[in-house]
Amino acid sequence: MAETLLFEIVTPERLAFSEEVEEVVVPGTLGELGILPGHVPFLSTLQPGVMMVRQDGREIYYAVSGGFIEVHEDHVILLAETAERADEIDLERALASKAKAEEILKDVQDASELKFKRADLRLKRALTREEVARRSRS
Repeated sequence: MAETLLFEIVTPERLAFSEEVEEVVVPGTLGELGILPGHVPFLSTLQPGVMMVRQDGREIYYAVSGGFIEVHEDHVILLAETAERADEIDLERALASKAKAEEILKDVQDASELKFKRADLRLKRALTREEVARRSRS
């Protein structure tokens, strides 16, 4: 069995990552999914959250905001709305976005369900970005 697998992260803007890795852990909609070389093939949706990639023994963290993952025995493709590596995240901007989302959520109690869902998704994305940014600084 191979010790690595090809992992690709594709967003609408770019190919964010395409390299051999030892492990990938993603936030699936039904829970966290850990993928190692030789994994059984599957397709799943993603929820906003923290993704970890283990490469050359080190952990690399990304904030992803949903999408899909396609797993093959030796190749994994992640199609994400956004995927930001920890060192790409501006922590101050993430904190400002979090505060704005919390403010919107306070004001949407009487608003439509769609407006609430958008504000809730914005908050989840901001919290994820904050967590990933803090991990790269510790």
